[in-house]
Amino acid sequence: MQEIYRVKTSPVALSDNMITGEKYRITFLTEALVRLEYSEDGVFEDRATQTVLFRNFPKTGYHVVRNADGIEVHTSMLHLIYNEKEFSSHGLSIQIKGNLSAYHSIWHYGEKVHDLQGTARTLDDVNGETELGCGVVSRFGYSILDDSKSQILLDDGWIEPRKKGVSDLYFFGYGHDYKQALNDFYRLCGKTPMLPRYALGNWWSRYYKYSEESYMELMDKFDEKNIPFTVAVIDMDWHQVDVDPKYGSGWTGYTWNKKLFPDPKRFLGKLHDRGMHTTLNVHPADGVQGCEEMYVDMAKEMGVDYENEDPVVCDPASPKFMEAYFKYLHHPREAEGVDFWWIDWQQGSNCKVEGLDPLWIFNHFHYLDNKRDGRRPMTFSRYAGPGSHRYPIGFSGDTHITWESLDFQPYFTTTATNIGYGWWSHDIGGHMLGYKDDELTARWTQYGIFSPIMRLHSSCSEFNGKEPWRFKKETEEAMEAALRQRHCMIPYLYTMNYRSYAENMPLIEPMYYEYPENAEAYEVKNQYFFGSQLMAAPVTTPRIKGLNVAKTKVWFPEGIWYDIYTGMRYEGGRMLEVYRDLSSIPVFAKAGGILVCADDNELDARSVIKNPDVLCVRVFPEADGEFELYEDDNESCGYVDGRCVTTAMKYSADKDMFVISPADGDTSLIPEKRTYKLVFERRTEEAAGNVKVSVDGKEVWAKNEYDKENRKLTVTVNASIASEISVAISKDTVALDNQIEKRCFDFLNQAEIGFVIKDEIYGLITSGKKTTVILSELKAKELDTELYGVLTEILTA
Repeated sequence: MQEIYRVKTSPVALSDNMITGEKYRITFLTEALVRLEYSEDGVFEDRATQTVLFRNFPKTGYHVVRNADGIEVHTSMLHLIYNEKEFSSHGLSIQIKGNLSAYHSIWHYGEKVHDLQGTARTLDDVNGETELGCGVVSRFGYSILDDSKSQILLDDGWIEPRKKGVSDLYFFGYGHDYKQALNDFYRLCGKTPMLPRYALGNWWSRYYKYSEESYMELMDKFDEKNIPFTVAVIDMDWHQVDVDPKYGSGWTGYTWNKKLFPDPKRFLGKLHDRGMHTTLNVHPADGVQGCEEMYVDMAKEMGVDYENEDPVVCDPASPKFMEAYFKYLHHPREAEGVDFWWIDWQQGSNCKVEGLDPLWIFNHFHYLDNKRDGRRPMTFSRYAGPGSHRYPIGFSGDTHITWESLDFQPYFTTTATNIGYGWWSHDIGGHMLGYKDDELTARWTQYGIFSPIMRLHSSCSEFNGKEPWRFKKETEEAMEAALRQRHCMIPYLYTMNYRSYAENMPLIEPMYYEYPENAEAYEVKNQYFFGSQLMAAPVTTPRIKGLNVAKTKVWFPEGIWYDIYTGMRYEGGRMLEVYRDLSSIPVFAKAGGILVCADDNELDARSVIKNPDVLCVRVFPEADGEFELYEDDNESCGYVDGRCVTTAMKYSADKDMFVISPADGDTSLIPEKRTYKLVFERRTEEAAGNVKVSVDGKEVWAKNEYDKENRKLTVTVNASIASEISVAISKDTVALDNQIEKRCFDFLNQAEIGFVIKDEIYGLITSGKKTTVILSELKAKELDTELYGVLTEILTA
C-alpha cells in the first residue's frame, strides 16, 4: 500500500525481558505489565497488531525461581506462578503484591476480570445504560487485555489474520496506580494524537434535508444571535438518496445532490470563510452503484462490468478496494473542501476475513488518509475496540432523547478513559425517539460544555431541531450561554488536548485516578475531573417541582472548592447534595485554580480557531496554583516535533500574587502583544484599591474593575508576550463568607412554596443564631426533605 498507510511501530521486545519455554513466552514489559503467550508450535508473534504497536520497553527488573512444579517470577509488584504447561486456571496465576484485598488480588488464567470497565462500540438502540467492555484498571489491582485474535499489521501497511489457537494476553497489575497503568497502555498501544483546534468548538449536526441556501440562512441566524459554531456536520442528504430502486436504497452515496447543493465547492468555501470546517456523513456498506458519478472509474479499477452496471461491492478486506475507495470516492470531495469524514458504519463486525472488523479498517485507514497532505488528521466514527484512541473522534451512535440516556452519558464517557478512549462525541440533546423536554435539552447542552466534544444533533423530525429559539425562554438562554461558554473555554481545552497527547491523560479523568483509596471516589459515577483545573458533576435529573432546582450528589475531596458559576465556596472532605437552578450545573475549581479562557467578544469561529489576542484568566484564591498554557499552529502535526509555545502562570496564595512568565518556545505562533484580563475571584471591594501591577519588574498602571454583585476584581494588562507580568493584591481582600442570607433569600424568593413558611425560614436564617441551632430548628419544623437539603447546602458549604 502507499506510504501514508504505513504505521510506525516498534513491536519487538527486549530479549532480556523474556522468559521462554518450549511452548510459552512470558515478557515482563514493566514490573507490572506482563505479556503472556502460549503457542503449541512454539512460534511467537513479534509483529505489531491492530491493538499493540510498541513492545520496546526498557529492561525490567525481575527474578525467576525454578522448581519441580515450574517457575515463579517476582517483581516489586507481581508474583507469577506457572507450571510451564498449556495455560490453565490451576497452572497460571499472578498475584498483586501489597495489601489491596484479602481475596481478590490474585488472578487465575481464564477467570472473569472484575475491573472498572472501559467503553462500548456504540449507544445505538440504547435507552439508558448498556454493557461496557473491559479497561486496564481495577480496584482489585489488575486487568487483562486479550490480543489473541487481533489482526497483524504488515510492513506494507496492510493486515493479515493471526494464527489460530494461540493465547496472547497482557496482564496489567498496577494495583491502584491507575495513572501509571493508563500511561503504559498508551506506551504499548500508541498515543492519542492531538485534535485540530476547530474540533473543540461547537458542532452543528442534524439529519435533515438542508440546501445550500437554507443552511447558510441558518448559519446567518446563528451569527445574528451570537451563537458560535466551528464545525458543520452535513448528514447523508448531501448526496443523492432518491435513486432508482435498481441501485438500492440510496443509503450509501458519494455524488452530491445538485438540486440541494448546485455548487458544492462554493458551499464549502462559504463555510470555510466563516472559520468553519465540514464533515460529510457516509454509509459505505452498499458499495458503489451505477448511479454514482465516479462509478465507471471505480468499476474499472476494481474490474467490475460497468457496462452492465454491476455494483462495486464494499470490500474493506481488500487493499485494492480501500485504495480505490479513497482515490475515487473521497479525495475528489476533499478537493472541493470537505475536511474530514463521518464514517457511519452500522453493519456489524464481520467481513470476508475472519476476525477483521470493517469498522476498524475504515477508522484506521480514514485517519491515515486524512493526513496525506501534512495536516493534522481526524475522523469521526464508532469505537472499534482497544487501540481505537489512535483514531479520534468517536461517534457514540444514535442517542435516545430521554433523561435515562443523559444520566448514563457522563459515566459512559468517564469509564472510557480506563481503555484510553478520551474523545467521545455524543448526540448532545439526543438524536431520536424519546420526547421533547425543554429542561432535558438545557441540561444536556450544559453537559456538552464539559464533554469531550460539543455536538448538537437531532433527527429529521420537523419537531426535533436543536436551534435554541425553538425552546422556552429559560432553555433558550441556558443553551445559548452553554454554546458561548464552550467557545470561551477553547484555550483551556486546547491545552488539555495537548496534555492528553503529551502526558497520556485524557480530558475526562475519573475521580478515583486522583483518589484511589477513597471509597467516595468510586461512588460518584457521574462526577469527574475536566482537565487539570476543574471538577464537574453534571445535572442529569429534572428539577424538583416547586423548588425549581435539581439535586446532584457531589463528593468534595479535601481542600477548598469554588463553584465557577455561583461563586459558592465549599470545604472539602465530604459528600454533599447540591442544588442548581437551570442557569448552571455543579462545576468547581479548587483553591489556587487558574482557568484560561477566550474573551467574550472573540467567540466566533474565525477568532477561536486561532491563537487569541485577548486572554481571560480566572484566578481562585486560598492556595498556590499553576497552569501552563499550550499553543501551536492548531492544524499541522508540528506538535509531534515540539513546535509550540508555552506560557507559564503561577499564583502564590501567601503573597497573593499572580505571575505570567514570558512565552517560551516558537513565539512566532502567537501574537507579539496580548491583552490579559485577569479575574481575581471572591474579592472584597477593598481589593480594587490594593492592586500593584508590574511588567518586567517595573510598576505600571492597569485598569481594574470591581464587580460587586459577583465579587470579582478584573485587572486588564496589555504587554508583550516576552514580558513577565505580576499582579499583587492583598490576601486580606479574599471574601471567605458565602453571603448566606442573600443566597437563602434569592432561593426562597423564587421557590413556589407557602409565604408563611418562607417567612419563618428566613427569620431563622437572619436570627444571628449559630448554624447548628438554625439547622436543628429547621429540622424540627419537619420541612420537605429537599427544601431542607437546599438550605443545608447553603448553610454548611
